[in-house]
Amino acid sequence: MADTAARIGVERFVLDDGWFRGRRDDTAGLGDWTVDTGVWPDGLHPLFDHVRSLGMEVGLWVEPEMANPDSDLLRAHPEWILAAEGHLPPPSRSQQLLDLSRPEAFRYVFEHLDALITEYRPDYLKWDHNRDLLEPVHAPTGAAGTHRQTLAVYELLDRLRERHPDLEIESCSSGGARVDLGILERTDRVWASDCNDPLERLALQRWTSLLLPPELVGSHVGGPVSHTTGRAADLSFRCLAALLSHTGLEWDITRCTEDELGALTSWIALHKELRPLLHSGDPVHADSPDPSEQLDGVVSPDGGEAVFRYARLATSARALPGRVRLPGLREDRTYRLVWRRDAGLPSTLQHALPAWCAEGEATVSGAVLTRAGVQLPNLNPSQALLLHLTEV
Repeated sequence: MADTAARIGVERFVLDDGWFRGRRDDTAGLGDWTVDTGVWPDGLHPLFDHVRSLGMEVGLWVEPEMANPDSDLLRAHPEWILAAEGHLPPPSRSQQLLDLSRPEAFRYVFEHLDALITEYRPDYLKWDHNRDLLEPVHAPTGAAGTHRQTLAVYELLDRLRERHPDLEIESCSSGGARVDLGILERTDRVWASDCNDPLERLALQRWTSLLLPPELVGSHVGGPVSHTTGRAADLSFRCLAALLSHTGLEWDITRCTEDELGALTSWIALHKELRPLLHSGDPVHADSPDPSEQLDGVVSPDGGEAVFRYARLATSARALPGRVRLPGLREDRTYRLVWRRDAGLPSTLQHALPAWCAEGEATVSGAVLTRAGVQLPNLNPSQALLLHLTEV
């Protein structure tokens, strides 16, 4: 998988859950943060060295605040669970929460993570948090534990960042369950949702980006059928849904066809080309009277360049789409408008495209684009296209 990823231009390879002792499924091992030598007899070094030899960074999944009752940690220290004395909260995902306000529990987690990072030097940690705080009680005193736990997590992150200043950390938490200012002060990106369905992702990312810049929000291309909704989607639509954010792949690409790998190679190259704009410009959104369409974009601070993603979410009540206005452009400028076909070609309801689409580009004033708009193809549902504008 790493060899295939490097071939298509991937920059970081992340080893997910299952690398630590006793972790053959999600019922055991959580909390025992040492490499399972039964699976990795030489540790993670052979994998990490190979990934780095391919020119990629290395990432690692952890869930430091949790533990399975079936773990060496909780067999030795059941009193470290965040729970009332003699009473466990309802189980969720076969795991319980560690009370990090206990100095000994905090020290255990910090020392194990610090040793792991020191030995393997991962560039990135995916920091997960997969259950709610149900009945969070600090057992020694019977006091409410949520506030203390939150401060302890912040301190844990702060100390790790102090020891390892180049480490990048993503806050996951089953997706967007923990996207707050305290976490954002201490992490480099957040995972908006475990749902990779591109149709649902467009709504999730639109509203998340009203508060967070897109470069902080992870969005990945999944497989042909979403594992959370069972809905199938074209590769071009999946790629465009993920393009504007902190993007990646969550798919066994060793099973891809050569055509799919070629499309992914083009998409990755396009993202790298546009990334300086996408991750420094001003996000813009267009309110449309047609609820079946969605337009999101990024405009450079000087107004000289912009990218817009136009998506058809459902069948429109109109026979033909109206003109689509492109907000945020400078009305006193003239732009070269290009349909970026290297982002993937959508299927359309009509055979004859608007005249400028047949050419693939046009030169248009900013005033026309922002006030009157541009005629776009009549896309089928769950299809999208990408517009790229540069000042001329």
